Amino acid sequence: MRVLISYPTNIGIFDIGQSEDKKYHPIFDDTSLGAFTSIQEAVDKLITNKTIPVIDPNTNKEVDTSTLDIPQDYTQWDTSY
Repeated sequence: MRVLISYPTNIGIFDIGQSEDKKYHPIFDDTSLGAFTSIQEAVDKLITNKTIPVIDPNTNKEVDTSTLDIPQDYTQWDTSY
């Protein structure tokens, strides 16, 4: 999986990666949260909390990703990670 963009949050860094089958994956803590057909769809599912559940590594509790202030515009994500 190749990481394309990343965004830091208060619980850790979220990435959007692309797999060899050209699917886009929101990734947290080295875990794919689903596979989608576009970067925008992957971001949209992440910011609306419609991915595989995310567990905060500090509290071991499920996190509502819609509360993390992740920008919907993926061009605001960082490409330098």
